[in-house]
Amino acid sequence: MNMTVQKSDAQTPGPVPPALKRFIWDIQSMVELADSEREILVIGRDLMARLVANDDWLPEAFSAQDPAGGAQYQLYRDGLERFSVVSTVLPAGSRLLIDQPNLWEIVGTLRGGVSRRIHDLSAARRTAEPQALRAGGVDVSASQAGRVVEVSNALTDHVSIGVHVYGGDVTKLNARRIGRASDDGRLLGYANSPNAPPYDILSIQTKILD
Repeated sequence: MNMTVQKSDAQTPGPVPPALKRFIWDIQSMVELADSEREILVIGRDLMARLVANDDWLPEAFSAQDPAGGAQYQLYRDGLERFSVVSTVLPAGSRLLIDQPNLWEIVGTLRGGVSRRIHDLSAARRTAEPQALRAGGVDVSASQAGRVVEVSNALTDHVSIGVHVYGGDVTKLNARRIGRASDDGRLLGYANSPNAPPYDILSIQTKILD
């Protein structure tokens, strides 16, 4: 198992790991061919379950703890902004508030346990009960107006890491993109260092070997 390390701008992710490469190709094909959002979520759940079944593929550049608290790293950026692949790194006791209205989401827990609570800020003004996903657990959610998702570490003594596929670029929904999280835990931007940009279509165009 790869151990999570302190964030360092010197880290580089290296070539895209084979497991992540196959996952991105499959997600891209699914988004291009699916007839509905429901189909995306049904197929995407199975793809995510395969990805998070093993936790040894995530580069340290995208799994490092941020001393300031929880952080999200963009793993893959789609040039057409149809989807994005993101890792969420949550030190013990940390949380993030992620504005994600009108975006579908596929989420899996890679390490530890991630607790998710959905706040509906539309006219309904409802807050769902928190749901904890242990390592290997997967969930999906359809797009919804006025939604804020609170993610927190369900463990008190270990870092937890989640992997998400969003139906767009989640940080572009935030007016400010100047850091990782504000004092109240609200996500402001990706934590990628200049040496660790997200993978893109050119990164994954090498041959996939079974």
